[in-house]
Formats: sequence, structure tokens, C-alpha cells
Amino acid sequence: MNTDNIKKYCARLRLSYIPNNLDQLIVDAQNGRPTYEDFLENVLREETKTREHKAYLNRLKQAKLPPKYDLDKYDYTHSTGVSERQLRELRQLAWLNQAYNLILMGPSGTGKTYIASGLIYDALKAGKKAYMISMEDILTCLRTKDISMSALTTYNKWLKADLLAIDDIMLFPVKKEESASFFNLINSLHEKTSVIITTNKAPTEWVQTLNDEVLATAIIDRLLYRCEVIKLAGTSYRLENRKTIFSSDSTVNGKQLRKAASKTIQTQV
Repeated sequence: MNTDNIKKYCARLRLSYIPNNLDQLIVDAQNGRPTYEDFLENVLREETKTREHKAYLNRLKQAKLPPKYDLDKYDYTHSTGVSERQLRELRQLAWLNQAYNLILMGPSGTGKTYIASGLIYDALKAGKKAYMISMEDILTCLRTKDISMSALTTYNKWLKADLLAIDDIMLFPVKKEESASFFNLINSLHEKTSVIITTNKAPTEWVQTLNDEVLATAIIDRLLYRCEVIKLAGTSYRLENRKTIFSSDSTVNGKQLRKAASKTIQTQV
């Protein structure tokens, strides 16, 4: 049958919309009697939409976004540092064309990861290759990419990305050999891929984490060359909206936790 041959050709061309909807396409063509050009255009348009949607879903899966990433629901009243106009401009993604970087700096719970993952999500919807990675995942990949094919594949994906978000950079001390590998990654991305950094430490404090002033300076130099630094301030959204098992009035509320955490930090300092 002709339909069987059509499906075989579609399989060889890796087409999915046409073979899955072939019977309906034939019925619609018989009933609507479109011109050959209109029929072919319609089929190719729907096939293209199906392929692009599958590619988007694949990029979304590989991006490894956290549970919440929709900036349409961003709460501007919770923290300060970025206005609605500024965030709207960032979401237009024009800065990606010039490989600009973005550093989101501030205390825990002020929305750094939310904004970063939201911009990754917007980039994915725009057809860009974008990934959300923790600093821990990066160091693991850098340690194993010379002995693991999967780690090397992941590393090469990062090098070809349009946007890379690195979450919680410099949160923990980094070994000297890892510092050099991390510099090589940043250097390879420099002026080719936009990088979003989330951190609770100012770049000047990264020297202590890396334990190497020369490398820290070199990394900062490349990240800040074309970069917007946004300093977020406010209380922790997670503590403000913490979920509890019990509804008793005796449970500790978010304000009490913040106060206790603040006292602990002051004592340590």
C-alpha cells in the first residue's frame, strides 16, 4: 500500500507527525481539496512544529531546572535589587547575542536561583541551548571528564551552550587543581557563552574559596568583562513561607527562625 511506503520513508527521514497523522491528513485532503502547494505547506508546517516541540522538551529535560522557574509568578515585593522593568528587559534575552554575563548576589532565599532558572527557562522557550548547573555538579564533571565519556559529553554540551547558569558558586572551598579546571571552563566560555552566576559572596571573597588569588582574579576578570551585577536583599523566602507538619501555635514560625539564624551568624562573626 502507498501509505505503508510513505510511513517507511518517514521513518527513514525521522519524521513523526506525518506517519502518526497520515490517515487524517488524507481524509482532510480528500474533503477540503487543497491545492498541492497548500497541502504540502500544511504537512511540512505541522511536521516542523512537532519536531521543534520535541527538541524543546529535550532541552528542558537536559536543563535540569528546579521545581519553580516561571518568572511570570515572580514576587517583586519579597526582595529588593531588581525592578519589574529590569527583569522584563533581562527576559527579552538581547544580552545573549553579545555574550553578556549576569551575577546575582545576595543572602540565601532572596530569589537568586529563581531568577537564574527563570531566565534559563525563557532561553529554552526561545530555542536556545541553556543549562542550570550547581557548582558541585561542575566540579564533579571537571574531575571525571578525562575518564568518563558521559562527563566529557556533558562538558562539551556546556561549551556549545548559549546560556549557562552556575548556582551557588564559591559556596564551599575549592581544591587548587579544581580551581584551575574551573578557570579553563570559564575561559573557554568567555565571549562565546553567556553565564549567570548566583552567589552569596562578593567576587572579592572568591579568593578565599579558591585559595588562589591569581586564578580568582583571572576568573573574575573574564566574568565581569561584560556583566551586569544585581545585588538582591531581603529575608529568606523559604523561611517566610516554610511548611510545617503540625498546625499548633507552639510551632516555630518563620520570623522566629530568621531571628535565631541572625543571632547565630552575628555570634559566629
